Amino acid sequence: MKKTLIALAAFAATGAAVAQSSVTLYGIADVVLHKDKKASARLTSGGVSSSRWGIKGTEDLGGGLKAGFLFEQKIALDNGHAGDDDDAGSGFNRQTYLSLAGGFGEVRFGKIWSAYDDVGGATDAAFNANVLGPVNLIFYSQYAYTANPNNGIYYVTPSFSGFSAAISTNLREGVPNSRVSAFNVQYENGPLYVALGYQDDELAGDRGDKFTRLGASYDIGVAKLLGTYGRAKNADVDEWSIGADVPVASNVVLSVGYAQSKQSGAKAERGWSLAAAYALSKRTTAYAGYFDANNAAVTGRAGAPDSRFGVGLKHTF
Repeated sequence: MKKTLIALAAFAATGAAVAQSSVTLYGIADVVLHKDKKASARLTSGGVSSSRWGIKGTEDLGGGLKAGFLFEQKIALDNGHAGDDDDAGSGFNRQTYLSLAGGFGEVRFGKIWSAYDDVGGATDAAFNANVLGPVNLIFYSQYAYTANPNNGIYYVTPSFSGFSAAISTNLREGVPNSRVSAFNVQYENGPLYVALGYQDDELAGDRGDKFTRLGASYDIGVAKLLGTYGRAKNADVDEWSIGADVPVASNVVLSVGYAQSKQSGAKAERGWSLAAAYALSKRTTAYAGYFDANNAAVTGRAGAPDSRFGVGLKHTF
């Protein structure tokens, strides 16, 4: 018995020496003051990025393996709610997962952003701003797809010479029409970035939908050129955007972009944005922007503001 206890103690001590673990508290606090034409001024949480906080951790299991976890919750800075107004108090509503990573890549289990969502926004103008960006305010597919389904399984490969890929799905668990399956392929090397994403979404709309997105950016030095194409098959919607990020100083970037969304048989919904970001430090950025839309976007499916001006502050920790 004594020998057994000694052996177990030695094993535990060895395991403690090998296993290296860390836990990190992180988040984003982002708030914008904006004014739409013929409307009162509003203070909105998440002008560029959704405000959030989270806890993540990893443990080195040895042999190149790591276990990890992540809990992430959206926060509304304007009213203190956890999550959006329609899911206030819903807990860790953005992501909750357990993962295992190694030379094979990484696999995650839980509530996870889909592989399609991974490439959304990567090549959008106006910093992909929630409140000021032309894509977020015009694109149908930006809102219609299911971004982070429950009961998810996700796998991402390592990067091979700039190429990487990911695939995700989820379990229905007895709930009909609740499967969300997606994949992406990305290439990033030097100034060039290209990404393709696809999602078959049974939860989208009344009939479900199939979404495709292709995005690319190229840094020519004086500016980074941006372009995105998207399609929602069942809704019969085609979308595209172009833009450019222009660094005018070491800590100032201007971004301009134009987006269009058109459903078959309907008028094209269009909008454009001009935005500026001023880095006050590595963690804090002040920003401002202007958005303008055509009448079809204001009165149609997008429900975009006629015009909008906003100024905001974003801090990461």
